[in-house]
Amino acid sequence: YVISTLELMVAEDYMIVYLNGATPRRRMPGLGWMKKCYQMIDRRLRKNLKSFIIVHPSWFIRTILAVTRPFISSKFSSKIKYIDTLAELREVIPMVHIPDNIVK
Repeated sequence: YVISTLELMVAEDYMIVYLNGATPRRRMPGLGWMKKCYQMIDRRLRKNLKSFIIVHPSWFIRTILAVTRPFISSKFSSKIKYIDTLAELREVIPMVHIPDNIVK
């Protein structure tokens, strides 16, 4: 669903924001699923991806991405950004409205 929607919407550069938060590890997508999604993305979509932002990354996500980095293209790896707080996200993407009482 996400990929077919992206194909219809993306004409220029875009960002994907993954809000990890307090997601338990058993509910996180597995390596096989992530690899399959990456392979399903059309070359044009991969080329136009400006950054893949992971908000509140867990140690598990950081470890998985560090281990798989040799198998992922260097161009894609350079697009992965970790953001630890919603305040940082608001700085990176100013058009996203995050209420002050949630940021604190």
